[in-house]
Amino acid sequence: MRKLSIYVALVLLAAVSVVPFLWMVATSFKHGPDIYTKTPHLLPLDKKTGEWAATLDNYSYVLDVGGLGNAFVNSVWVCAILVPAKLLIDALAAYAFARIPFPGRDKLFVIMLAGMMVPAITLLVPRIHVTQSLGMFDSGWGLIVPNIASVLDIFLLRQFFLSLPGELEEAALIDGAGRMQIFWRIVLPLSKPVLAVVTITSFLFHWNDLVWPLLVTNDPELYTLPLALQQLVASPDGGRAYYIMAGATLAVLPVIAVLLVFQRRILQGIAFTGLKG
Repeated sequence: MRKLSIYVALVLLAAVSVVPFLWMVATSFKHGPDIYTKTPHLLPLDKKTGEWAATLDNYSYVLDVGGLGNAFVNSVWVCAILVPAKLLIDALAAYAFARIPFPGRDKLFVIMLAGMMVPAITLLVPRIHVTQSLGMFDSGWGLIVPNIASVLDIFLLRQFFLSLPGELEEAALIDGAGRMQIFWRIVLPLSKPVLAVVTITSFLFHWNDLVWPLLVTNDPELYTLPLALQQLVASPDGGRAYYIMAGATLAVLPVIAVLLVFQRRILQGIAFTGLKG
C-alpha cells in the first residue's frame, strides 16, 4: 500500500511537470483566436467549429521573420565547438590536479575552488573587459573562448579521477607509457560516465545561456537561440503567445533529444561521481 501511494504521488508530480510542456507544444500549433477560449482546450481546435485546426505558420514566422532559424544554427555551432573543447581542457586540468604531483598543486586547487565562492555576476565586467582587450567582443570567439573552462567541471572530474585505481597508472608507467598516453588510453575510457555528465550539463548550460551572449554580442547575426527568443518576446508582433510558444518549443526540442539519448549515461555518471574508494 505504501509503494502504491508513492507511485501515485510520483505519477501526479510527473503529470504536473508534463502538462505545461504539452500546453506549450499545443499552443504553438494554434491560430491566435483559438488560444483564448472560455473552455480551455489542449488540442489545436477551431474556436467556432471545434474541428482540428493545427497550423505551421507560427513556426514559419519565428524561423524566418523572428530570426530563430539563424539563431538556432548559431547555438548549434557554438555548442559543437565549445562543449568538446571545454571538456578536453577541464579533463586535462582535472587529471593534472588528481594524478600529477607538482609544487603548490593542492594550494592552487584550493585557490581555484575559492573562486567558486565569488558570485558569477560580479565577474561579468572583468570578463567583458578582457574579451574586448583580446579583440573578441561581438564575435563568435567571444561566445566561446571566455567559457572554455569550468571550475565545477574540473572539480567533478578530479574527484572521479582520484577514485580510479592507481595500480593501473603505475603499471602503465612501468611499461613505458607517458602521461598523455595514460590519459588518453586508460583514464578517459574508464571515465565515460562522469564525462557524459559533464558534457550534458555543459551543453544544457550553454544552450540556454542568455546573459553572456546578451552582453558580448551586438550583431543580430550572432544571436544565439535564447537571445533571439528574448528579442522575439520583446517585439510588437512576435510577443504573441503562439509565436512565443513556437519559439520555446524549438528551443527545448534539442535538449529533450539529448536527455533521452544520454539518459542512462547521466544516471551512471551521477552515481559514479559520488563514489570514491
